[in-house]
Amino acid sequence: MTLSLDAMGLGVPEVEDARTFYTTTFAPTADDRGRHVNLDMHGTGQVALYGTEALAADAGKDAEPASGFRGYMMTFIVKQPTEVKNVVDAAVQGGAKVLKPAKKSLFGAFSAVYQAPDGSIWKVAAPTKKDKGPAASPAVPTETAALLGVADMKAAKAFYEALGMKVDKDYKHYADFHPDAGSCRLGLMPRGTLAKDAGVEDGGSGFRAAVLHRRAGSRAEVDTTLAAAAASGGLIAVEAGETGDGYSGHFSDPDGFLWKVTAA
Repeated sequence: MTLSLDAMGLGVPEVEDARTFYTTTFAPTADDRGRHVNLDMHGTGQVALYGTEALAADAGKDAEPASGFRGYMMTFIVKQPTEVKNVVDAAVQGGAKVLKPAKKSLFGAFSAVYQAPDGSIWKVAAPTKKDKGPAASPAVPTETAALLGVADMKAAKAFYEALGMKVDKDYKHYADFHPDAGSCRLGLMPRGTLAKDAGVEDGGSGFRAAVLHRRAGSRAEVDTTLAAAAASGGLIAVEAGETGDGYSGHFSDPDGFLWKVTAA
């Protein structure tokens, strides 16, 4: 059993509006799947768009409107600074709010942060401060990641390692795990540090409108993953059973981030 972030499920007010925003901003391949829209981020993981109330109900949660910082930030890594600017410009034209304008930075070399119309926060970054050639259009990411703000880095790392994830980078205020091919990278930062990096105040309440997805290979793997999460300090949010998506269940990590594990 190895946990991987196969898709980041985002709760949005209107799925079709969100589909328009994300396809215009990132140019992913969109796949309508009945209750949600799946976006393939150019082979670097997937983003799944759900109605917020449907996402909350599926996870056994109340869809209390989120206020303040939701505790996570998505990142979209491209190759060059001009590609950062182009992605952010497209997001702003679609209704996003810039939280940090595009500029040179120590972490990420060149980056910008914006808040999408659905409330999720995205950081777009390039590893270099200068272009080294023509900018790709559309920008093709080298990586898509979800960064989770956690209370205790050591405990959070231990939890995910217990579920089979392998630490890649490990610093005092940042750690991440090796992503499987075609999946998103998962990263951890102290919550206050992540809020500062996002350009927002720490503190928030309500449903986070986000559920991390693992697509398991079998029903047995669903059961094993849920059992491992519970034994390692997580909580079972929804017991495994037959659903409209197949056989699935939900757990939350020690910081309350929800995961859905599904076998089609």
